[in-house]
Amino acid sequence: MPTSALTRSVRVLAAPGERHDEILTPEALDFVGHLTAEFGGRRRELMTERRRQALRLAAGAPLDFPLVTSAVRADPTWHVAPPAPGLADRRVEITGPPDRRTTRDALASGAHVWTADFADATAPTWANVIDGQVNLLDALARRIDVTSHDGEGDRRAERARRTTIVVRPRGWHLDEEHLRYDDSPVPAALVDFGLYLFHCGQRQLDAGHGPYFHLPEVANRYEARLWNDVFVGAQDLLGIPRGTIRATVPVETVTAAFEMEEILHELRDHGAGLQASRWNYLFSLVKTFGHRTDFRLPDRAGVTMTAPFLRAYTDLLVRTCHRRGAHAIGGSAAQVPSADPAAHQAALATVRLDKEVEAEAGFDGGCVAHPGLVPVCREVFDGVLADRPHQIERTRDDVAVTAGDLLAVRRISTPPTPEGLRANITAALRYFDAWLRGAGTVPLDGVLADAATAEIARAQVWQWLRHRLVDRETVLRMLDEESASLGAQYPWAAVEEVRALFERTCLGIELPASFTPDAYSRHLVRHAQARA
Repeated sequence: MPTSALTRSVRVLAAPGERHDEILTPEALDFVGHLTAEFGGRRRELMTERRRQALRLAAGAPLDFPLVTSAVRADPTWHVAPPAPGLADRRVEITGPPDRRTTRDALASGAHVWTADFADATAPTWANVIDGQVNLLDALARRIDVTSHDGEGDRRAERARRTTIVVRPRGWHLDEEHLRYDDSPVPAALVDFGLYLFHCGQRQLDAGHGPYFHLPEVANRYEARLWNDVFVGAQDLLGIPRGTIRATVPVETVTAAFEMEEILHELRDHGAGLQASRWNYLFSLVKTFGHRTDFRLPDRAGVTMTAPFLRAYTDLLVRTCHRRGAHAIGGSAAQVPSADPAAHQAALATVRLDKEVEAEAGFDGGCVAHPGLVPVCREVFDGVLADRPHQIERTRDDVAVTAGDLLAVRRISTPPTPEGLRANITAALRYFDAWLRGAGTVPLDGVLADAATAEIARAQVWQWLRHRLVDRETVLRMLDEESASLGAQYPWAAVEEVRALFERTCLGIELPASFTPDAYSRHLVRHAQARA
């Protein structure tokens, strides 16, 4: 891209790291500056509107399918673009942070698609963010050794060549404090998206695929429209054809569940599908309706995808996608294979059942968070798909979901148990500790927890306190005990900081919309001498 008046207008407020100069080139920063200048204002307006919508819903405004877009939903003629190269068969996807080890293992896992997650699976330290971009660049340049010493080197290398890379940037609500444009932080989503597209977009095209993305926490059609406009503008700036970019949207917010068709319609030239996302979706329910007694969730371990309101959500997702020619991808199985044979078999049985439910419901693929789960996911979807790349032709015309169906949480509402309360406190504390130390994922009780796990855990504690389903004294006693346990097991843990984060995000009158902005500003931002 030629330089312009915006060249060097994005300032770097962080110390240089190894090979960071390969990513933070003047031309790449210029590109991010263009995107920020063009779309940063709309992003701010949409975040203001997101907060207003939250206040309206909290005040009792109804949530329903938008009347104004009923013609979009009723029109049977429109479809998303045909599947892009490398995205036709998505029966097994794997997700994880773009650190070096995960990149290597994901590429060699045998999964059809790897989602490099800068959002929920990455603690956004400056090193993690830019090192992740270096790793993606190296992955495309074949500079990551995926071979092993077990005689599988050639097979692992071949699997890596076949794996399609998808990048999940951070959400619209987050800033990147280490980059400044006009003395304001650059939107983190535009940083992650822009740096990857600038350095890797053409490389992906040359490799026969394309630059593909996974868009977190899209709340409505307007936020999807913004992404689509970003895609158009970015492709024009780089001189690559419109429609080259493709995006999958995980339905992670309850408002998005009521606008699935509209979101696909906004992205139709760049759309690749929708994905189910249990923990983020449950967190959104609590965040949106936590003040209401008819939205009191039981222990999160007992809220499975077979719950009626979640089944309505997944059935509607599959029907919507297949009606519009898009892929429907199941949620991520986060079990961690165990060295104990019995525990290992139990974990695999849980994953198998989860994927069987998805395949039978019509999903075109499933997602896992650990390479050891790839074979069981593949086996399940092979059994349904056989030689077909997907089952989009299964349009699920039998599905008829109402607003009431999506919101019928009270049908499974039961009081929390002491075990469930302690599990949530433990999960939040252990994850906060890992996140503050720069780790975006951490094994907890046999599963790989990420930010979504911590969000639903802290939100449930807040909700139960608000409705006096648990008393504050019990919560504080368990908090004391679990904080002491954390310090005893990990002497290096910053227990006071972890506990303070828990108290700020769980024990107040209002529930913060996300733990990450405050924790990021307090703990992960490290400014150095500003440089252009």
